[in-house]
Amino acid sequence: MKNQVGQIESGNGDTIGTLQKKPLDAGQGQAGSAASIPWQQRPAGCKDVVWRHSGNPVIGRHYIPGAQGIYNSAVIPFGDGFAGVFRVELRTRYPHLHTGWSEDGLIWHIEPKPIQYIGDPEVVATDDYAYDPRVCKIDDTYYVTWCGGKNGPTISVAKTKDFQQFTQLDNAFLPFNRNGVLFPRKINDKFFMLSRPSDDGHTPFGDIYVSQSPDMIHWGKHRLVMRRGGGEVGQWWQRTKVGAGPIPIETQEGWLMIYHAVMDTCNGFVYSMGAALLDLDQPWKVLYRTNQHILTPEADYEVTGHVPNVVFPCAALCDVKQDRLAIYYGAADTSSCLAYAHLSELIEFTKANSAVF
Repeated sequence: MKNQVGQIESGNGDTIGTLQKKPLDAGQGQAGSAASIPWQQRPAGCKDVVWRHSGNPVIGRHYIPGAQGIYNSAVIPFGDGFAGVFRVELRTRYPHLHTGWSEDGLIWHIEPKPIQYIGDPEVVATDDYAYDPRVCKIDDTYYVTWCGGKNGPTISVAKTKDFQQFTQLDNAFLPFNRNGVLFPRKINDKFFMLSRPSDDGHTPFGDIYVSQSPDMIHWGKHRLVMRRGGGEVGQWWQRTKVGAGPIPIETQEGWLMIYHAVMDTCNGFVYSMGAALLDLDQPWKVLYRTNQHILTPEADYEVTGHVPNVVFPCAALCDVKQDRLAIYYGAADTSSCLAYAHLSELIEFTKANSAVF
């Protein structure tokens, strides 16, 4: 949170930096960000393909005044730094989306008031619940997708060029649906979006589908990408449901899709992180899929919180030249955290430890 002198404090009140709010430069944002993505080297002795940021959580539950949790949020390069769309819950515990910005991807200014949308009055849903956003840049426009309460839960969509004015579009799908994740470019002149059809509660089923659209309004050609399960190939960690996470990353080996996977236990759900490679031209075809999680709740801030045992990836920053990947994830439905990987290592790990079912 920000104290009276403009310093940023961690959830326990420790000062971790200073930040002054400044306008976002739309012109710079369209060209992308020149800022370096967050990065820490793999700790000595660690052999994991994905490792945690030593200063986690990056955004604690009380990061802004009155907040009870800030988690499952989206980050993207913008201007001379980074922009974000954050799931914020105040003491009502009713989730809304707030914008934010950062110079380094670690210390954030988060707007105290939720996003206010413009557009068709029959479509705009500023007062409905909104959670688990993703942000995707396609050409010169940034698209925000989230699980929205307007005739939902289903996938709500908005667009912006400056992260100050947001135009809400029609919902992408009929209820019920969650985890709407766009691809960062058109494929065969069509927009593509991953999603997980679900129900109005704790999903008793949960498979990932991909849909196509000529205009970001009309969606069809819904095709199965991957199912939950794995028991038949000796896995339980993704047996209950799966859902797409960050915006897929285009590589020579295919679209790298980082996803969350859920296992039901006698003590509730456990949310872990997995990875898959999808065909570049036909992204409903899974080429490789990890046969084990790449990150699972183990740290105190992941196993303890409003919803224990949750690792929920929502965004990833990629520096191809440096072979670096910074993955933002929600921890225990309470705070926002970071993990790192070498892009090439994660791709090779996915290929070498794969079971497609």
